[in-house]
Amino acid sequence: MGGTVYIITAVLVFGWGSQALDLLKATLRDPPVTPTVHCWCSSYPNVTLCSWPEPLGSHSTHYIATYSERQSNTDMKMCHLIPPGSSSSALATVPPSSSSDQLWHCHLPSLKLLTEYILNVTAVHSGGSSSHITSFMMEDIVKPDPPVDVRVTSLTTRNLLVEWSPPPTWKSMDIFPLKYQLLYQWKTRGTPKSLNLGPFENNKAELKGLISGRTYQIQVCAKEVLGLGQCSDWSLPVNVTIPTTKP
Repeated sequence: MGGTVYIITAVLVFGWGSQALDLLKATLRDPPVTPTVHCWCSSYPNVTLCSWPEPLGSHSTHYIATYSERQSNTDMKMCHLIPPGSSSSALATVPPSSSSDQLWHCHLPSLKLLTEYILNVTAVHSGGSSSHITSFMMEDIVKPDPPVDVRVTSLTTRNLLVEWSPPPTWKSMDIFPLKYQLLYQWKTRGTPKSLNLGPFENNKAELKGLISGRTYQIQVCAKEVLGLGQCSDWSLPVNVTIPTTKP
């Protein structure tokens, strides 16, 4: 009822001019878009980040992000917010291809092992507020960055040695090593084919019995060695063509 009185008062004072319409729009403005939040741990157990896209035309929106342990959710902590386009050491694990300039980030430092957390991200502007609430355990959201420096060496005319380096953002290789999956793909008469090999606990694998004249695309992903969370995104592809042997 108070809103209705407010609108009528605006019309009586200003008439149906632009000022009244602006005031009417402000009164009836929709609440902000609810953030779509994604969380991951890119270097267990030290680096956990959450992110959400910044909606178009939302420059007047600001965010409040808090987190707490589920067992003691009265002890709320503020998440360190990193606006889109900002540079921060906490974003060192965010790959450049993630369009991070359009994303808000929230850094959650020093989380406890085997502990469930509740995260609340609230978008606020003059039209109201909307919240996204999620819960997670760090062990469930482990996702390393992709391996780097994938390289291929010919061993024989039909065998290849594939080597790679672990993601430089994974800081605890001595305590929490990684294992790897290798994906290689090719086409047979235009039909895509693929094989997924592994896991490998070292940084190399041999591909045998490859077909002369065929081009293979090779990629590697990394996962925590005990199986926490999920495999990384695939590494950048490397293409290699097996030489055609003379009859």
